[in-house]
Amino acid sequence: MGRWFALGFLATASGKVYFSETFGSGWENRWTSSEWKKSDGTQGTWKLSPGKWYKDESEDQGIQTAEDSRFFGLSAGFDSFSNAGKELIIQYQAKYEKDIECGGGYVKVGPKLSDPTTFGDPTPYNIMFGPDKCGYTKRTHLIFNYKGKNVLKKSDLAYKQEGDGTSHVYRLVLKPDNTARVEIDGEKIYEGSLKEDWELLAPKEIKDPEDKKPSDWVDDSMMDDPEDKKPENWVEEKRIVDEKAKKPDDWDDEEDGEWEAPMIDNPEYKGEWTVKRISNPAYKGVWEAKKIANPEFVDDDNLYKYDDFGFIGFDLWQVKGNTIFDNADKFVAKWKALSEVEKEKKKEEDDAKAEEAKKAADSKEDDDDDDEAESE
Repeated sequence: MGRWFALGFLATASGKVYFSETFGSGWENRWTSSEWKKSDGTQGTWKLSPGKWYKDESEDQGIQTAEDSRFFGLSAGFDSFSNAGKELIIQYQAKYEKDIECGGGYVKVGPKLSDPTTFGDPTPYNIMFGPDKCGYTKRTHLIFNYKGKNVLKKSDLAYKQEGDGTSHVYRLVLKPDNTARVEIDGEKIYEGSLKEDWELLAPKEIKDPEDKKPSDWVDDSMMDDPEDKKPENWVEEKRIVDEKAKKPDDWDDEEDGEWEAPMIDNPEYKGEWTVKRISNPAYKGVWEAKKIANPEFVDDDNLYKYDDFGFIGFDLWQVKGNTIFDNADKFVAKWKALSEVEKEKKKEEDDAKAEEAKKAADSKEDDDDDDEAESE
């Protein structure tokens, strides 16, 4: 089945919580399922589940994607707010009960939705945050919308969902100094600048379009050696006529055609001759146009700021479902307790599988010994 999500909270460092969810009683009334893909039959469904491994069945329940190869959409609204001048914290918990193969486990947060049932990939958002994988490409996404454009981080953040079936806690802190910090399972995996690590702003400098490479610029670092000449006795013929061959006595030119001696490898063949390459004394290096100030560059000290946060949601495609999302209240302590149980259950399951495999191997070995004894 699908992934399991325990959605945490949207809050500021000052302690104000704008949204929190533990997926307890009445969660269906707080969330709206998307119908974006309903018409083409690929809209997946959600269910409440603690997952295969849990510490407390009631406390550890989260929402789970229920089918394979489906789109999953679910969103919740809250009173609109702006993060101007505040540290914004987004935190949630996700567990892949099966290797996703291709799909996401991220959350989207953005401005108030006019119709939550239409929530889907085309829906504008402010921030997208969380794990994503398809084939060999796997990363923790952190995408910011800036002036209507969704901008990915220049380099990928580490992917921590490795199909182990245990829960992981994702935490983003967005700060008014235009920096961001990402933690997974309480471990910092990134801290840096929005200006430097995302192409949100136009570059400060650009190549001068008026600057042209000089006609005498030499950009070949190597050249043919003018002193190197092919030796007069250099043999380049790979195949030659076999001079020792004789026309068979019974060869009839009228019936067999004109006889020709066969070709053989030339024992004197030295290969194709090529002139030696040497460093070019006239080489000037790789030419680059000079840099000038970009007239389109406009600095912005409010890259972090969004005027309206009004929804949080999951808009996902999953080849393999069974992903669970869960709560983030009293968060890391609760996650640690659950994580210990999950790891112990996983170890027990892995040990049981290993024991079964060992018994099967031993049984096969005994059968092989019996077959050998009978043959004797």
